[in-house]
Formats: sequence, C-alpha cells, structure tokens
Amino acid sequence: MRMILFVVAAVLWGASAAEAQGDPRSGRVIARSWCTGCHLVEPAGLGSDTAPPFAVIANDPARTPPRLKRWLANPHPPMPNLKLTPREIDDVVAYLESLKKKK
Repeated sequence: MRMILFVVAAVLWGASAAEAQGDPRSGRVIARSWCTGCHLVEPAGLGSDTAPPFAVIANDPARTPPRLKRWLANPHPPMPNLKLTPREIDDVVAYLESLKKKK
C-alpha cells in the first residue's frame, strides 16, 4: 500500500513540476497577443521596439525566471498590468527562456 501511495505521489509531483515550467509555445502566443505593442517578441522581428526586445530580456543574466515571474505578476509603469494568470506567466517565462542563446 505504501508503495502505491509513493508511486502516485511521485507521478503527481512530477506532473505539477512539469506544469510549473510553462509551455514556451503558449508563451509565444501570449506574447504575440499582449506584448508586440511594445516589444519585439520574436527574433524575426514581430512587434515594436519601444521596450527591450524579448531576446535581450532573455539573455540578461539579471532577469532570472523568478524575477521575471514576480515582474509579470506585479508590473510597474510604463508596463501595463496585463493581469496574466500564474499559468500564463509561467508560459511567457518559458518562452523567454527558449530565446536564451545556447552557450
């Protein structure tokens, strides 16, 4: 019985950990919808350049995933509060992470 509970707990924990990482494809869709008015959200140049491009944000070592998540949850002007859900925030951060240059 304990073994079954352990296996179920491990599977559930693994699923929640995977969900917490976010989906970069979904994050890209969200960014295209909400962020292109101010940011270049894709390397191909979709969006505006009034705010830092997503590639620059992604490759700034000071902008860690936890810091980006806090910022998106409670942004300060001039960035509008988009009222993203925690899942949407995870997805956008996952998309940003996908833009990091490989070392």
